[in-house]
Amino acid sequence: MKEKATSFDIAHLAGVSQSTVSRALNNSPLVNQETRDRVQRIARELNYKVDKNASNLRKQKSSTIALLLFEDPTSDDSMINPFFLAMLGSITRACARANYDLLVSFQNLEDDWHAEYEDSNKADGIILLGYGDYTDYQTKVAQLESQGTHFVRWGAPDEAHPGVSIGCDNYQGGQSITSHLIGLGKTSFAFIGDNGDHAPEFKARFNGYFETLQSHGLDQSSVQRNAISTEDAGSDAVKSLLQSGELPQAIVCASDLIAMGVLRALRQAKVNVPDDVAVVGYDNIAVSAYTTPSLTTVQQNTKLAGELLVNTLLKAINNEDVQDYLMPADIIIRQSCGSE
Repeated sequence: MKEKATSFDIAHLAGVSQSTVSRALNNSPLVNQETRDRVQRIARELNYKVDKNASNLRKQKSSTIALLLFEDPTSDDSMINPFFLAMLGSITRACARANYDLLVSFQNLEDDWHAEYEDSNKADGIILLGYGDYTDYQTKVAQLESQGTHFVRWGAPDEAHPGVSIGCDNYQGGQSITSHLIGLGKTSFAFIGDNGDHAPEFKARFNGYFETLQSHGLDQSSVQRNAISTEDAGSDAVKSLLQSGELPQAIVCASDLIAMGVLRALRQAKVNVPDDVAVVGYDNIAVSAYTTPSLTTVQQNTKLAGELLVNTLLKAINNEDVQDYLMPADIIIRQSCGSE
C-alpha cells in the first residue's frame, strides 16, 4: 500500500524547509508567491491533505464553532423555531468560508456550556440561538462572561452584557409595520405577544408599535394579549378577543407563528381577513408566504444574521474588539392587510 505523502515529502521536492511548506499551505505572506504556488502545486500532485487535528493540537485550537439551539414549543416534534432554521444555512456557509467546522447541539439552560465546549477544546467559541425566558438566560450569559468564554448570541442588545449580541431593530420593525397599518386607515389595534422582560425582542416590537400609536393619538384604541411564539397561543389570544368583544381593525403579532394561529382562529370564527381585520406577523419565515391569505410580515435578514454571528465570534476568538449590531427590519407586504 502506498504511504500517505507528508509535508517532508513536499519540502524535499520543492527544495524548501518543512516550516516553509507549512506556511505556504496556509497562504502565509512570509512566503513569496512563487514558492507558495510551487509548494501548493506539489501538494496537489501528491494528493496531500493537511492533518487538521494535528495542526489544531499545536495551536491549541479546535477550528470548530459550537452552535447551541434551545428547544422552543412547536406544533411538531422539531422543537426548533423555523426562524432559526432559516439562519442555520447562512451560519454553516460562513463557517465554511472561514475554514471552521460547525457543531450543532440542542441544549438545556442548566447545562454548563463553557465546560462542555470551550474548556474541553471541542469548540473555540459558541453561538447561542434562542433562550426561552430571558430573565433565566441572562444569568447564564453573565456566567459565560465571567469564565472568559468566547460567545455571541442572537437577540436584543442588553446593556448589562454589551458586545455579545447580534439582532434586528425590533423597535423599528414594530414602528414600521404599525405605521403601514395606520396608513391603510386602521384606527383600532391589538398586539399579541409578551411585552415584558421575559421576551425583550417581543417587548421592543411592542414598544415600537405602541409608541407609534401614541404619536398618532391612537393608543387608547389598543389592547394587548400575552402569547408565546406558537400557533396555539395566537389562536387562544384571538378567542379571548372575540369573547370580550374587543376585536379590532388590525392585529399586530409578535411573530409569524402567532399570526398563523390568529388567522386560523379568525377563519374558524368566520371573520374575514383582511376585510374585517388586518393581520400582520414578524420574522418572514418561509411558510408565511403560503398562508391563507398570505401574511404581511416584518423580515429579519437571516443571511446577514448568520454572517454577522460567525464573523463577530471569530473576532472575539482572535481577541479583537466586538460590538453589538442591530440590522434594519424590512416590511414584506402581502394579502393579510389588504394592500397587496
